[in-house]
Order: sequence, then structure tokens, then C-alpha cells
Amino acid sequence: MGATASAAAGATRTGGPRTVATGMPQATAAADGPAPVIAGSLTIAGRTKSVAEARAFVARTLGAAHPCADEAVLLCSELVTNAVLHSESGRPGGSVTVVVLRLPGAVRVEVVDNGSVRSTPVVKAEVYEPHGHGLFLVDQLAENWGYTRDEVGTTVWFRLIC
Repeated sequence: MGATASAAAGATRTGGPRTVATGMPQATAAADGPAPVIAGSLTIAGRTKSVAEARAFVARTLGAAHPCADEAVLLCSELVTNAVLHSESGRPGGSVTVVVLRLPGAVRVEVVDNGSVRSTPVVKAEVYEPHGHGLFLVDQLAENWGYTRDEVGTTVWFRLIC
């Protein structure tokens, strides 16, 4: 499974109007609606200075007039930062892949890292901590988000309704 085959449904946690899903491959979840179209994919070095490159890629791929562009750029930035800081992608030779998918009335962004044995994507409960708000922002701004793990690494994704 690679950057374009990730989780869109499965074991789900609901928090307000948003859901967090893990598990099932995207093809299974898309069976009841139109398949997403891959707008672009970018693989970057797993370094903090590469986060700006990921932001620019999402902005360029969606275009300035896209109604979800600002939120997608922000949330992608948070996920790529997490991938670099909390996964094997941040080690020498590591990489992060960003995939932008277009859906009718929505956009989905996937961030694929090299995996981690020490952490799982989780929204931190303490909002007054000085760090650790990336997934909190994703949870608050995205319609839904989730992650899956496979032999390639961890894919964290979010979906925005536009």
C-alpha cells in the first residue's frame, strides 16, 4: 500500500460533527460515491525545512482561488511537521509524501511517513500545552481525518468540505 491507498473509513471515533477513522482502504470507502482524483503528489526530505515546500505544493496544487486552499495548506503543514518530528521520516534519508486528492465538493490530503514504533497520531487532551496542537487543529477544522499503518509507514489524512 502506498501514498494513494490509505484509510478513509473503519473504526471510527466521533467528536462533534467530525469523525476520525482508521483502518479500511480508501477504495472500500469510496465504493458508495465518485472515486477521488489525484491532483498531485510530492515526496520531500524528512526535514523541518521541507515543511515550507509541502505548504507551497498544496497551495500550488489547489490554486489560490480554491475555497479550501488556506485550511488545506495549514493542516498539511501540521501533518508534515508531525511526520518529521515523530516518525522515522525525520531520520537521515527519511522522506514524507504528500498526496492531494480532489473529490466532488471536497479535498483530501494524505501525508505518508516512514512509520514509527514509538507514537500513534492522537489529539492531545491538554490544549494549554506549549506544543502538540497540530492534530487538535486537524480535528477542529477538517470534516474528518484518520490514519492507517502498513509496511510503508503511516498515512495520516484529512478531508475538507469546500
